[in-house]
Amino acid sequence: MRKISTGFLPLITLDRKSAKPLHLQIYEQVRAAITSGNLKAHQQLPSTRALASELRVSRITALNAFAQLAAEGYLETHRGGGTYVCGALPDAPPEGNPKANPAKRLGPRHISKRSADIPRFQPTPWLFGRGAFAVGQVALDQFPIAAWSRLFASHTRNIRASSMYFSDPLGNLDFRATIAAYLRTVRGVNCDPEQIMIVSGSQQAIEIATRVLLDPGDSVWVEEPGYRLARNVVIMSNCRLVPVPVDEEGLNVEAGIEMCPDARVAMVTPSHQFPTGVTLSSSRRLQLLEWAERSGGWIIEDDYDSEYIYEGSPILSLQGLDTNARVIYIGTFSKTLFPSLRVGYVVIPKDLVEHFVAVRVSMDVNPPYIVQAVLTDFMNEGHYSRHIRRMRMTYSERRKLLVHSIKKEVNGHYRLEGANAGLHLLLTLPPGLSDKAVTKAAEAQCLWVWPLSPLYSREPAKQGLVLGFGSVSKERILPAVRKMRSVLETLSG
Repeated sequence: MRKISTGFLPLITLDRKSAKPLHLQIYEQVRAAITSGNLKAHQQLPSTRALASELRVSRITALNAFAQLAAEGYLETHRGGGTYVCGALPDAPPEGNPKANPAKRLGPRHISKRSADIPRFQPTPWLFGRGAFAVGQVALDQFPIAAWSRLFASHTRNIRASSMYFSDPLGNLDFRATIAAYLRTVRGVNCDPEQIMIVSGSQQAIEIATRVLLDPGDSVWVEEPGYRLARNVVIMSNCRLVPVPVDEEGLNVEAGIEMCPDARVAMVTPSHQFPTGVTLSSSRRLQLLEWAERSGGWIIEDDYDSEYIYEGSPILSLQGLDTNARVIYIGTFSKTLFPSLRVGYVVIPKDLVEHFVAVRVSMDVNPPYIVQAVLTDFMNEGHYSRHIRRMRMTYSERRKLLVHSIKKEVNGHYRLEGANAGLHLLLTLPPGLSDKAVTKAAEAQCLWVWPLSPLYSREPAKQGLVLGFGSVSKERILPAVRKMRSVLETLSG
């Protein structure tokens, strides 16, 4: 069993007027903390010297208390390694004995309707699996860790006292200026640093935007199928989801207008729709912008992996076409660098900036400083652009090999979609074959495909598999496809 090396002081209150000796008071309270489970087996306790100093007693008093606990089997001391709660506790209730831990009857427990309406989070294996076809994973083995570590270490060693205080809710100005230059050049986004807010990934960006733009009861266009976490944010806002179908041209704007012309917000992933992978056509883009201008609606553009276009010309942002300041543009570093970085940004129309700031301050005040400073240097020194160019070539090769392998190995009525951009593609399944069943069987083969059907809001849902290829090396693609073929053949009979 791994030791829990916290060294935290348990809550002990001493009554110095009591006739009971101080060492006995310490003994009883530590013993109670152990038997109640507040101190866990193998958890480290502070030294007797630290305990005596904290409680303002003599060290002899602390030694006597610990000695009695050790004698009774509650504590064990390792030479040079500290004192720990014993692994085999003498008063621990037998496992499986319901009388040892009687259930406590709880009173009424009210939770908000918006919380109850959100689907419960299920830690399904494909969400966290690492390996073939895991969605949202990147080629971490090719990340320039040496350059990143050098910059991080430099900023940590030379941190300024001023950076340890509260800072601008929008984020570090130098970082925002660097992002603005990048977006203007690469994505055709019309923005100044004063319009950019640094956030904890695209999810927080969507949360802030919905709090600014939506009132309870408002209607929101969402893509069908689409990104579930964005839908959950809409539900949390007590707003009405309007699932607008996605076809080969992206979001069907005419269908959205017919379903709900007065929607307050349209949430879209126009450069590379998730999960189908299609790109919103030029005519649909203009239709969407016209609808927003005419109706007074807003567009939230989630541009989560637009850096990876493998065929044709780069696709400019929807925000860059907007002449009426109706688009809130969201970007993230999760796909270009690594997912746990949790750094994203929002480009806000100028007249909305103060509203976004007010909401941001109410949520978490300001973004952390260190990572912003490191990313600023990482981008300004050219590491970021070089990394993206290198990864675009890597992912292009992996994508081509995956497409070729599937077409060669997988026979039957299967169709690949969305294969020209991003880090995933979609394999649709023939009628009668359940994507959830395939996903479960694939898990046994260590294949972490995502089922398509849960990404729909309504039935009937198309059956398919979302295949990520970002973290799969070229050598592992063909064997993984053959495993998947075996799973499909078994289930299809």
